[in-house]
Amino acid sequence: MITIKDLTVKNFMSVGNVTQAVRFTDNGLTLVLGNNVDLGGDGSRNGTGKTTIINALSYAIYGNALTNIRKDNLINKTNGKSMLVTLDFVKDGTQYRIERGRRPNLLKYYVNDQNVDGDEAQGENRQTQSDIEKLFGMSHDMFKHIVALNTYTEPFLSMRANDQRAIIEQLLGITMLSEKAEVLKEQQRLTRDAIKEEEYRIKAIEEANTRIEKSISDLERRQKIWRDQQETTVQSIQQQINTLEKIDIQTELNNHTLLSDYLEKKKLKDEAERWLSNIQSDNTKQQKLIDKLNKEINLLKDHKCHSCGQELHDEKQESILNSKQEQLSEAQQHVKANHEQEKEWFDAITQLGELGQIPVTHYNTETEAHKHNMEVENLRSQATTKSSEVDTYQEQIESLRETGMQEITWDTINQLNNVKDHQDFLYKLLTNKDSFIRKRIIEQNLQYLNSRLAYYLTKLGLPHEVQFQPDLTVEITELGRDLDFDNLSRGERNRLILGLSWSFRDVFESMNTPINFLAIDELIDSGMDTNGVDGALGVLKKIERERSKNIFLISHRDELVGRVNTILQVIKEGGFTTFSTDTEFIDAK
Repeated sequence: MITIKDLTVKNFMSVGNVTQAVRFTDNGLTLVLGNNVDLGGDGSRNGTGKTTIINALSYAIYGNALTNIRKDNLINKTNGKSMLVTLDFVKDGTQYRIERGRRPNLLKYYVNDQNVDGDEAQGENRQTQSDIEKLFGMSHDMFKHIVALNTYTEPFLSMRANDQRAIIEQLLGITMLSEKAEVLKEQQRLTRDAIKEEEYRIKAIEEANTRIEKSISDLERRQKIWRDQQETTVQSIQQQINTLEKIDIQTELNNHTLLSDYLEKKKLKDEAERWLSNIQSDNTKQQKLIDKLNKEINLLKDHKCHSCGQELHDEKQESILNSKQEQLSEAQQHVKANHEQEKEWFDAITQLGELGQIPVTHYNTETEAHKHNMEVENLRSQATTKSSEVDTYQEQIESLRETGMQEITWDTINQLNNVKDHQDFLYKLLTNKDSFIRKRIIEQNLQYLNSRLAYYLTKLGLPHEVQFQPDLTVEITELGRDLDFDNLSRGERNRLILGLSWSFRDVFESMNTPINFLAIDELIDSGMDTNGVDGALGVLKKIERERSKNIFLISHRDELVGRVNTILQVIKEGGFTTFSTDTEFIDAK
């Protein structure tokens, strides 16, 4: 339950620099009467500042008066500054206080004497205002139709259809669906952001894994090359070992000795054959020379020149002949010497005999053959070393697979998508005008609203039938005739305004929380006959008695004095309004 306790006002509208206070905790029907001393006192009820009480209450809670008065015009015109309105109230055992003012701008909000916004909070604060309105559970428009009913407030049925619908939707709890939809909309945004973030995370992991896979593939390629090279090298060394192990080293050494003898013998034979070839070539040359000399000598013996064939004198002929005979003798001696050497070389070749086949060896030299065993051991050592080389690529590949590769799980994004689908479904339920939730809420609460409205209109003596339809429009009928709100007389309209306000309040309190205060400003004064006034007072007394309400009845009618529990005097004197602290208690019948 919300219990409005105290309201203090300073420099607000007609209230001056002296703080005025109003207490709301006394249950009963309170008549608020004005006394304008500046206009002569007795009977002067207008312009005293009676409505200032509910304007100040409205300003404290919502930051606005009941009517469209600019905020700076709420400041007392004489003093022009230091306006301050303070409201103390309790909800469900928690103490609250609101301090709101202008020049300087001020908004302080206390919960159990703790300033929610801090000691330095100044001016308007949207979040604080939102918290206050959420605490009361009603908008300013609904406040004007449920808590503080003022004659200058636009009647509900005179409002535009959309404005009527907004109030009814809030009253029936449909606005709550919209508020929940707004909260859900933010959750949907967060879920979409979370999905997008998760998608980015998965994509980043996939890209990282792709890069790592590429690195692994590159390492595996290089590993294969390294392993192939290792295997090829080991196989090559093993083949060399196998080849060497097949060699009979003693036979190899003997063959090297035989090869050495063979080569030496071949060398001698080649040398002898070379000399024979040279001798034979020289013999051929010398034989040609001998044949030539013999021919020339024969010509010389016939006293003819061996060159031109002319006759020669004896002396010259003899000289040339002797020379040629000497040359012939030398050539013949040379041939003879060649024959002797030729025989010697033939004898040498005969003595050397046949060379036979050249001995086959594995090693090029005998020295290498003597190192055979050492070479085999060296190759075996190389094979062992090469085979035992560590594959560094494998360790890198395993490390990348174990620590670099990240597992991709879709559990989170699947859960988020499930949440998103559920949120989308709920959002449609909350926002779709044809959703069964919306229809169910309207069906249940509209029936209660219509029943309470019918009850109050009967008590107020209004013969018309007024009902809210499922589409939230209002139907007014009388004896089968459809009527508009403006078809009604002023008294009938006031009855309907009161009936709507009280039925709205019943629905609100049944769905939210009761409020201990109700104000009716001059509605009973305007155009209502005696039966209407009696009916209204009867309802108000029943409400204050059965529900423990403090009801302020702001009026100009002195005849109501005997029909209320207490009287609150609002006095205007010297241009300033004061609230009488001496409340008159009446034994109302």
